[in-house]
Amino acid sequence: MRLARGLVVTAVVLAALAVASVAYRADRALRTGTGVVAHDLCSETFVSQLDPAGVFAESLKPRPGFRWIAWAVRYTVDHGRREVNASLLGSLVSRAVFRDGLGCVLVHGNEPLATAKPGSMPHADALLPAIAGPVIVPPTEPRLRAALEAAFAEPDQPPHRNAKAVVIVHEGKLIAERYAEGYGINTPVLGFSMTKSVTNALVGILVHKRRLVTDAPAPLPAWQAAGDPRVAITVEQLMRMSSGLALDETGSGFDPSNQMFYDEPDMAGYAQLAKPVAAPGARWAYSSASTHLLARIVRDRVGGTADAVQRFAFTELFDPLGMRSVTLEMDATGTPVGAHYMLASARDWARFGSLFLNDGVVGGRRILPEGWVKFSTEPTLGTAYGAGWWTNRGNDPAALHRIKVGIPADAYFAFGNLGQRIAVIPSERLVIVRMARAHLPYGDMAGFEKLIVDTIASLHPNR
Repeated sequence: MRLARGLVVTAVVLAALAVASVAYRADRALRTGTGVVAHDLCSETFVSQLDPAGVFAESLKPRPGFRWIAWAVRYTVDHGRREVNASLLGSLVSRAVFRDGLGCVLVHGNEPLATAKPGSMPHADALLPAIAGPVIVPPTEPRLRAALEAAFAEPDQPPHRNAKAVVIVHEGKLIAERYAEGYGINTPVLGFSMTKSVTNALVGILVHKRRLVTDAPAPLPAWQAAGDPRVAITVEQLMRMSSGLALDETGSGFDPSNQMFYDEPDMAGYAQLAKPVAAPGARWAYSSASTHLLARIVRDRVGGTADAVQRFAFTELFDPLGMRSVTLEMDATGTPVGAHYMLASARDWARFGSLFLNDGVVGGRRILPEGWVKFSTEPTLGTAYGAGWWTNRGNDPAALHRIKVGIPADAYFAFGNLGQRIAVIPSERLVIVRMARAHLPYGDMAGFEKLIVDTIASLHPNR
C-alpha cells in the first residue's frame, strides 16, 4: 500500500513539475531536491560534525518543498569515504563529497574537483581584539537573559524555531551567548545567504587594492564578444542584483539559482549564459546566481584556483578578524559558492559583522575602502536590499516595519535561509547573530526582530 501510494504521489509530483515548466525537465528539478539533501547533509556532517539523522529531520524534512516527497528520500552517509548519497526511491541520485579545507561539493559525473594543498594555509595573528575568552558567556542582565530565553522558546505546535546559537557583541565585547544542545562556541554553522555579505567583503578588498572597480563592466570573458549587450553590466549591478539578466530566484527547483547550485559543476559558467530581460540597472530581482558571478570574478582576480582563493580570503579577511572556524565551500572549478555556502561559528559570524560595524577597519588597519559600508547599505531601486546587505534605509515596507517595531534606522542585516541572521546596529555599537533551523514564517523574522528590540532595551534600563 505504501509503495502504491508513493508511486501515485511521485507521478503527481512529476506531472505537476512538467506542467510548471516546459523549458526544464522535471527530473532535473527533482534532482535539485536530492542535491540539497546530499550537499547539506555532507556539510553539516563532515564540517559541522552534527548527527545526519537529526539534520535531515530538523533542517531538511520540514521544508515546504520536501513535504510531499520527504518520505521518498533515501540517503546514505559514508564516513570512511566522507560522502553522502541521496535519492528519490533509489532514482535521481545526488552525491556530495567532502574535501579537506574546501567543504562539500556535489559530483555530477567525472569532472575533476578543485582541491586545496594540505598545510598550505598558515594563519596569521588576529588584528581584531578578542571579543571573549574560551568559555561561554551567559547573560547577566535580567532583561538580556529574558531576551535569550525568548529567542530559544518554542511554540506549542510546529513549525518550530529551532534556534541553535545566539551571540551578542556590544562595543567589541561579547555580552551574552547561548547554544542549543550539540552546538557550541566552535561549531561551524551553515550561513546560507549570509555568505553573500562575505562575498561583498571580498569584492570590497579587491576594490581597496585597486584590482577591481565597481562601476566598470564585470570582467567575465563570456560577455566580451562584440555586440554582446551583457558587456554593459557592471560589478555594482551584480552586487545589487540589478543586472537585468534572467536569473530570478523563486525557490521552485526550476529557477536558475537552484539549478546552478545543485545541477551544475561549473556554477558561474552556467550563470553567465543567462540572457538579458531588462536593461542593466533598471530592474531588481533577488538572485543568488548574480552573487556567484561575483565569486567567479574574485577567483579569477586572485589567481584562478581554489588555493589562491583560500590564501586571499584568509590572509585578507578571515585571519585579521580571528575567524578560525571558517569553511568557504568551493564548486568543482575552485570558485567559492559565494552566494550560499560558508560555514562559521556564531562567534566568527559576529566577528565578521564587527568589521562592518567598524566601517571596514580592524585593529587600525583599513580592510574595506572608505565609504564601502555606506555604499553596501544604500537601498537598490527602492528595495530593502543594498549591495550584499539588507538595509533599514529607504521606504521599502520591510524596512519601515523593522523601524516601526523599534529597530534603529541605521541597522543593516545579513539574512540566510532557515533563520540565519546578523544585525549590525552602529548607533548602538551592537552586533547580534542568531543561527537557527527555523521553519516559522520568513525564517522566524519576528523572533529575530524581538531579540534585537529586547537586547537594545536591556542596554538602556532607564530609557
